[in-house]
Amino acid sequence: MNRKELIDSIANTTGASKTDVQEILGAALDGIVAAVAKGEKVSLAGFGTFEPRERSARTGRNPQTGEPVQIAASTAPAFKPASAFKDAVNS
Repeated sequence: MNRKELIDSIANTTGASKTDVQEILGAALDGIVAAVAKGEKVSLAGFGTFEPRERSARTGRNPQTGEPVQIAASTAPAFKPASAFKDAVNS
């Protein structure tokens, strides 16, 4: 399912216009991205948690030459699904 299909599904379920759903979904996703970018955790009950995770600096290898390459420390977004979400997927 892509973004357009999700918007169509929400609009059909709620009876709201696709334009309104698109604006609301965009605002919700922008809010999640902004919070995680600030280092905050966003928890949606029954769905899951979005959070930033620190990755330490490490040494990797160039696959073509085998040469060691230093990989800088970084922060990456992560998602941990709630148990209800996991159960729905596994049933």
